[in-house]
Amino acid sequence: MRFSDTFFRAAWVVSAPLLLSMVLISGVMAQKPPSRPASRPNVLLVTIDTLRSDYLHCYGYPQIETPSIDSLAAAGIRFEQAYTPVPITLPSHTVILTGTYPMMSGMHDFSGNNLNPAQATLATILRARGYDTGAVIAAAVLDRRFGLNRGFDFYYDHFNFGRLSEGNLDFMERPANEVVDQALKWLAKPRKGPFFLWVHLYDPHHPYNPPPPFNQLYKENLYAGEIAFADTQLARLLAYLKQHSAYDHTVVVLSGDHGEGLGEHGEKTHGFFTYNSTLHVPLIIKPSVNIKFNNRLVKSGVSLVDLMPTVLGLLNIPIPPKVQGKNLDKMVLHGDDMEPSPLYSETYLPRIHFNWSELRGLSAKNYHFIDAPKPELYDISSDPGELHNLYVDKNAVSSEMRSQLTATVRHYTADHELAQKSTLDPQLADRLRSLGYTAFAAGDDSPVSDRQLPDPKDRIQVYETVTEAIDDSQHGKYQDSIEKLKTTLVTEHDSVPIHYLLGLNYYRTKDFANSVTEFKRALELSPNYMLAVFNLGLANAALGDDVEASKYLKRTLELDPTNFGAAFDLGVTYLHQNMIPASTEAFRQSVTINPDFAPGYKALGEMLVYEGKVDEGLKELRKAVRLEPRDPRNHEALAKALEAKGLHMEAAEEMRQAQEQAR
Repeated sequence: MRFSDTFFRAAWVVSAPLLLSMVLISGVMAQKPPSRPASRPNVLLVTIDTLRSDYLHCYGYPQIETPSIDSLAAAGIRFEQAYTPVPITLPSHTVILTGTYPMMSGMHDFSGNNLNPAQATLATILRARGYDTGAVIAAAVLDRRFGLNRGFDFYYDHFNFGRLSEGNLDFMERPANEVVDQALKWLAKPRKGPFFLWVHLYDPHHPYNPPPPFNQLYKENLYAGEIAFADTQLARLLAYLKQHSAYDHTVVVLSGDHGEGLGEHGEKTHGFFTYNSTLHVPLIIKPSVNIKFNNRLVKSGVSLVDLMPTVLGLLNIPIPPKVQGKNLDKMVLHGDDMEPSPLYSETYLPRIHFNWSELRGLSAKNYHFIDAPKPELYDISSDPGELHNLYVDKNAVSSEMRSQLTATVRHYTADHELAQKSTLDPQLADRLRSLGYTAFAAGDDSPVSDRQLPDPKDRIQVYETVTEAIDDSQHGKYQDSIEKLKTTLVTEHDSVPIHYLLGLNYYRTKDFANSVTEFKRALELSPNYMLAVFNLGLANAALGDDVEASKYLKRTLELDPTNFGAAFDLGVTYLHQNMIPASTEAFRQSVTINPDFAPGYKALGEMLVYEGKVDEGLKELRKAVRLEPRDPRNHEALAKALEAKGLHMEAAEEMRQAQEQAR
C-alpha cells in the first residue's frame, strides 16, 4: 500500500495576475528542497538480530555488500565500539528500549520474567508526547507476553500456531521481507503527528538460510548472506521514507542486539559466553535534518544502555529519572568529551537453565574482565580475539577490574528488580526452543554469584550437545536427540533440563513409561518446575492413568493459573473418569483463561448439551465456529446440537459446512 501520488483535487477561480504570480513562485520553490514540517522528527529504530559489526562493509568487512547500512553510516554517525550488556535478544532489547541494566529491569533472560508495566520505555514516552507508535517483530522471542509491546499502538507479532507442533517451525520467525511489508502498511496509514516505528529483523539468527540469490552469492558464508538479504529489505524501508519526503525528517537508529559466536571460543551462536564476539554490535544514528551535527564517528566504547536516553536527548525530551543510561547527544553530534555508562556485561543463561555459574564482566581501558569460577582478563588492544587470558599475569589489573565490576553492580542494582515473575507456558517454551533457545527456566535465578558452580567454559561442549539435541527433536529426530542427551548424563546426571528433554523425547516416541520416569526425576530436582509437572500429567494421561494425570494437571494450574491447556486437558481426564460437572468446569476454566481458545468452547458446548443445557451449549459451540470456522469438527458439533434443539435446516447447513471444510 502506498500513499496516493495525488492527495486531493480542487477547483480554483483565480485571476490572471494572481495565477501568473503563483507560477513564478512555484518555479523558484521547485529548485529548493521540501520545507521541513513544523512537527517534531519521526523516529525509526531498526534492530537487526545477531548482527556482528565486523560483518558489515562500513565496519571494514569487504566480503559483503550492505549498501543500505553503509548509506546510513555515510549520512549519520557510526559508533566504532558499541556493546550490549547481555548477548540475548529479549534482555538486550529491554536495555535498548528502557535505558536500564538488567540489574534494575530484572530482564536477565528470555524466560520467567515480564517487563514491569510501570517501567518507562521509549515507546511509552514518545506516545505520551503525541507520537504514533508501531512495532513489527520478526520472532516469537519478543512476543508481547514479555511486555515490550507496552507503549506501542500497533505491535505486530502474531505468531499463532498449535501447541507443541513440530510442523510449524517456519512460522516461529518471519523473514525481513514480510517484516518490512507490515512496516510499510503501517507507515502508509494517515497520521497527523510524528511516528515512532521499531522494525525488528531476525534473519542473521541461526539457522542461516538466506533466500535466493543470497544463498548462492554467499554459499561459503550463509551468515553473511542473511545479513546481505536483510540489508536489501532495509533499502525498501529507507526508499519509502525518501519517496514520501519523510527520510530527512526522521531520526534513523540502526543497532544490533548482540553478535554471534560463529565457533569462537567453542560457541556456535550466542548467549552462553560474554566475549566480544557476541557483545560488540554495530550502532548507527542518522539525525533528522533539523539536528545539526559535525561528527561522523564515535570511537569511545558505549553501552546500548545509553541509546534510549540519547535518542530522547536528540528529540529534546526529558529523560525519566529512573533511566540508568546517559544522554550522549553532545558526544554523538559534536564529538564532545563525555563519559559513557560502564561497559558492563552478563549472561545468566548457564545459571538459570543449567545451574552452572553465571558470567559478569566489565570492559575499561582496553581490558575486558570476565568474572567466573575461573576468571579471565584480556587486553583487547593486543588480543582482540580474547585468546590469551592475562588474569594471573596481570594480577594488579585483575584486582582493579574486579573491584570496578563489584562497584558497578552495586551502583546499578535496584533494591528490588522491576520485572514481574511469570511462568513460561508450554506453547511459548516450544516456540523459543524452535528458535534455538533452551527455554527451561528450571535452574537457580538468584543474582548472587556462587563460585562453587561449574564454570561455563568447562561445560560448553555439553551445552552445544544439548543444543544439537534440541534441534534434532524439533525436526522429529527423537532417537538421535535421546542418544545425544544420554551422553551428557555422564557429567550432568542431576541436570533438570536434560531429564526434562529426555521426558519430552520419550513422550513423542510414545514411550510414555520412560517419559514419566524422566519427568519425575526432573521434579525430584526441581519440584516446582511447571513444564515438567504439566508434561508429567500428559504422560500419565497417555498411559491411561487419569487419576495421576488429574493430580499433576491440577498442580500445573496452581503453579501457572494462565495455562489454559492444562485446564482443557484436566477436563478431558475428568471426562474419562465420568466426573461430568468437574469436566464441564475445567473446560469453562480453559476459555476463561483464554477467550480465543476454540477447542475449549467446543468441549464446553458439548458438555452442556450432554447435561441437557442445549441453549447454553449452542452459545459456546457458536463461539468455537466463529473462532475456527475452518475446523470441520466445530461445524459438526454445532450441527448435532442444533438437531437436538430441533433446528433441522440450520443443522443441515452446519453439516454441509463440516463436509466442505473436511475436503
